[in-house]
Amino acid sequence: MPSTKIKGYEIYYEVYGKGETIVLLNGIMMSTSSWNSFIDVFSRNNRLVLIDFLDQGKSQKSDKPYDQKLQSDIVKGVIDELKIDKIHLVGVSYGGEVALNFALKYQENLSSLILANTTSYTTQLLRDVGKCWNYAAKNHDGRAFFKATMPFIYSVEFYEENIDWLKKREDLFVTIFDDAWYEAYIRLVDSAENLDIREEIEKIKVPTLIISAEYDITTPIRYQKVIHEKIQNSKWVLIKGSGHASMYEKPQEFASNILGFINTYDEEIKIV
Repeated sequence: MPSTKIKGYEIYYEVYGKGETIVLLNGIMMSTSSWNSFIDVFSRNNRLVLIDFLDQGKSQKSDKPYDQKLQSDIVKGVIDELKIDKIHLVGVSYGGEVALNFALKYQENLSSLILANTTSYTTQLLRDVGKCWNYAAKNHDGRAFFKATMPFIYSVEFYEENIDWLKKREDLFVTIFDDAWYEAYIRLVDSAENLDIREEIEKIKVPTLIISAEYDITTPIRYQKVIHEKIQNSKWVLIKGSGHASMYEKPQEFASNILGFINTYDEEIKIV
């Protein structure tokens, strides 16, 4: 799969399928490989673009601090490289924050905007959660990092019912996360520390879908309510019984909400 130099950094991306373009933006601990289970469903009738942000996956690591506006410029650079004029932009958590920044700067490139488990501002509580995660990351200890972060990501029900799967992921943390990964992760967390675009997002006029999860304690429902109230004519759906990682806990609902919106947002449906 290709990579391209954007803002002086080598950025990795993947492209699948044909049709209207859907760009999926990663959460903070994700990479392009995190979407492997979704590639078929999202690329069946569309062109799907996956991107590793700066400091993620196979993209280059930074040598200095940055903010999320740089990440939105990186998304713009990838779609320019692919000569794509219009995209359906889907952002999850950190990726949703980048998607909001993208919409504020490059709205003309959007057909629609979908934001899952996203906030438009970093509260003091969320900032302190980030600092806690960074403290764990600085130890470069996969098991400690897993236990400091994962209880914030999944619902209690999912955690209890899938503990064997989670223990395998904990083992994976130990084997695949090296020192460079942890240092990159810390920069990613820091890049969101001062996010506050609440007063700007009312400028977004493209068709927008906001997805919340019932048991999300990392970005609770009230965060998405702020976005819904600010973006005129936006749609809002709630995934019941899920925590922050709604794409993993309720994958079919996650995908069907996105694809249903993309396929119908510009349709006029008359009941006669």
